[in-house]
Amino acid sequence: MKTILLTGFEPFGGEATNPSWEAVAPLQGEAIAGHSIETARLPTAFGHSRASLLRAIARHAPALVLCVGQAGGRASISLERVAVNLIDARIPDNRGRQPVDRPVLRGGPEAYLTRLPLKAMRARLLAAGIPCELSLSAGSFVCNEIAYALAHHIATRAPHLRGGFVHIPYAPAQAARHPGAPGMAVDLVTAGLRLLAESALTTRRELRVAGGRED
Repeated sequence: MKTILLTGFEPFGGEATNPSWEAVAPLQGEAIAGHSIETARLPTAFGHSRASLLRAIARHAPALVLCVGQAGGRASISLERVAVNLIDARIPDNRGRQPVDRPVLRGGPEAYLTRLPLKAMRARLLAAGIPCELSLSAGSFVCNEIAYALAHHIATRAPHLRGGFVHIPYAPAQAARHPGAPGMAVDLVTAGLRLLAESALTTRRELRVAGGRED
């Protein structure tokens, strides 16, 4: 059976948990659209996260990779359209490193656009009543590093692999500790990831609908 690789991150920034891993972990071993799900927890550490992702890809030889990360302050599941060749860390990673204005990959393209059918994937979640949006920024922390590393791997070594990055809100317990920040139940995120994976695998034609922003 072909595989889907889903990844989440370990906690960072003083949080005790990371909803990206909590949402991904229950999907281990499930089957979606004839594919078996494999999961991996990535370290929130520059360089180490990228190496862990590439090892997991080599181990499982997936047809689809969805990397998931926490984006506190967002209210919806965010499907990232762009990964940029930039690291500019507002806070240290879990190994105390805080690179500023450095490339993810020296000599690499300035940015990559995902080739996933994100508009169709968003429509699938919205039809199921799960808040979802398209995003033009994966930030400049470890999440963006992973998004860029995955896109570069696809572009240079695995052109038939489909992959992309998904940001999710705080879990409700986290949001309660951050006044004004929205949250989303982890089990709802898990349900959303099932639908995203299914849509990514089965969509044959992307939707031709507006998805841009004015801000």
